Amino acid sequence: MTEFKEVSTMAMSLPTESRAELAEILIQSLDEKKNEEVKFAWLAEIRRRDQEIRAGASVTKPADQVFREARERLRCMK
Repeated sequence: MTEFKEVSTMAMSLPTESRAELAEILIQSLDEKKNEEVKFAWLAEIRRRDQEIRAGASVTKPADQVFREARERLRCMK
C-alpha cells in the first residue's frame, strides 16, 4: 500500500469532526504557500514601481488628489 493510500485510509476512518479539522489544516497549508507566492510577487512589483519612480519614468500624484479622484469616480458609478 502506498503512503498516500495508507494516510487516506487512516484519515477516512476518523470521526467526522476530526476529518473536518484535518481538512482545514491541509487547506490552510496550501494557502500558506500561495500567500508566500503572492507576497513575493507584490515585493517584486513594489521594487519595480520604486525603480520607475526613482528613474523618473513614472509620474506620481499626492495622496489627497488620488483620494479625491477616486471619490469622484465612485460618485459617478451610483
